[in-house]
Amino acid sequence: MSLGLYIHIPFCRRKCFYCDFPSYTGLEHLYSAYVAALCREIADQGGILSGAVVDTVFIGGGTPTVLSGKLLAAVMDSIRQAFKLADNTEISIEANPGTADRSMLDQLRQCGVNRMSFGVQSFSDPVLAALGRIHTAGEAVQAVELAQKAGFENLNLDLMYGLPDQSLHDLHDSLAMAYRLNVRHLSVYGLKVEEGTGFAYLANQGRLNLPDDELDDAMYEAVMDSMPKLGFARYEISNFARPGYQCRHNLKYWQYQPYLGLGAAAHSFIDGQRRANVSDVQTYIDSVSSGQPPVVLIEQPDRQTAMAEFCFLALRTVQGLSVSQFQHCFSCDFFSVYQFAVDRLVRKGAVIVAGDNVRLTALGMKFGNQVFSEFLL
Repeated sequence: MSLGLYIHIPFCRRKCFYCDFPSYTGLEHLYSAYVAALCREIADQGGILSGAVVDTVFIGGGTPTVLSGKLLAAVMDSIRQAFKLADNTEISIEANPGTADRSMLDQLRQCGVNRMSFGVQSFSDPVLAALGRIHTAGEAVQAVELAQKAGFENLNLDLMYGLPDQSLHDLHDSLAMAYRLNVRHLSVYGLKVEEGTGFAYLANQGRLNLPDDELDDAMYEAVMDSMPKLGFARYEISNFARPGYQCRHNLKYWQYQPYLGLGAAAHSFIDGQRRANVSDVQTYIDSVSSGQPPVVLIEQPDRQTAMAEFCFLALRTVQGLSVSQFQHCFSCDFFSVYQFAVDRLVRKGAVIVAGDNVRLTALGMKFGNQVFSEFLL
């Protein structure tokens, strides 16, 4: 079995105002104990899944690079000892500008990391300040250039639009800078104000100055218009890559392939079963250290839920949904279940049926969540 491996490092220097991911500040005193527990969980799961071949590893967070190079090396050593890695394994790590100096980058390269993803979000200093980011635009540029000098060719930048006080000009400048830096991959997300975040608090007080709907729509269209001109092909709703640089790990999520999540708050999908680890860092450490699984959720989705998940995950990609793969997974004909929904979406101009594939049009990509709701039985 080919397996993707996700490793969660739930620590940050500061919680950004828009972030609702499981990440924590002020826990520096737990870094070493957390890594020790994580390495133990890696070893335990490697023994259980001894027949698996890991062909993608993604170390995410949080901000993994708030850990020392020594601790991150210990994580990578544990992975190599516990699992068989394919010769061409994609090994990604997330970093924020300012948390990875040249020494750290060299250590990551020596550990086998071959792909980096920087959470840049914008190359405008006022916009970065409004987001609560701890880096400047200049530090973001420096981080990318340092990574390239350290030998990282496969680089992703996360960018955002629809941000407080962001102008269309700001967005164009950020896209142009990403092009000048010659990175291989861009993930571009529209802001969603999630409950429990700093932005949600400001919005509830009427103090969050977001672009209006017209400007937000113009920003979306600017991204879609700019990407092909800059040499990036869209392969998923929010992801764009130069030829040969799609993120293989993330494709596993969208293509209904198995992945194992390790660390606090990590999620797994294996043999049709979804599993989640406890989010609280100290509880995670205590559980693993005492020999207890840190799992708090094991879910076997019912057939209708599993079919719907398959559909809206696959439809996120430009390639779309494979009718034959659906048949293989669920032993039934796709159109016998979803013909009515597909016909309605085709009439709306949101979906195209082409041979074995059902895929979203540009309109369908723009209003993806509305399209996906059609597949909920």
